[in-house]
Amino acid sequence: MDILFVALAALPAIMLIAACGLAILVLMGKPVFFVQNRIGKGGRIFRMCKLRSMQQCQSGMAVATAINDPRVTPFGRFLRLSHLDELPQLWNIVKGDMTLIGPRPEQPELVEVYRAELPSYDHRHSVVPGLTGLAQVYYGYAADVEGTRIKLEYDLQYVSNFGPAIDLKILVRTMLVYSNLTYVR
Repeated sequence: MDILFVALAALPAIMLIAACGLAILVLMGKPVFFVQNRIGKGGRIFRMCKLRSMQQCQSGMAVATAINDPRVTPFGRFLRLSHLDELPQLWNIVKGDMTLIGPRPEQPELVEVYRAELPSYDHRHSVVPGLTGLAQVYYGYAADVEGTRIKLEYDLQYVSNFGPAIDLKILVRTMLVYSNLTYVR
């Protein structure tokens, strides 16, 4: 299903990535892409690519993104609301690092924090991470451990019910959430 989806989306995605990339270059400067290590299935680290939507981070520390995060630029807000910033992750799907539906991959530094605070956190790594997932469409962004605890409940529900039925439910919900161009919460 993933490869079929990517094949159908490839040409429009490439055109949108090029247009958004040019806008980022003009409005925010370089770099156009944001590439970051993420944790995938079985705890494997991979490089995930997105269109840059934030100001350049000066600290170099891993920080979770919050709703109304002040680092997000005006054009970046549009990219995030429309989810166009996620389009380069189609390449991660082609490479097998990600799938269309599954728990969102997280930064290694944050995974260490969440593992220490949430004993069942690693169970979410028993499936391939996804472009969209149950926690994304029913909760959205989590900026702290408590929000991550709530998202983890959704991720574990997905892992427990893994299969075509829940994937279809998430796909429909994703289209509804994305068509409204709003954050989930």
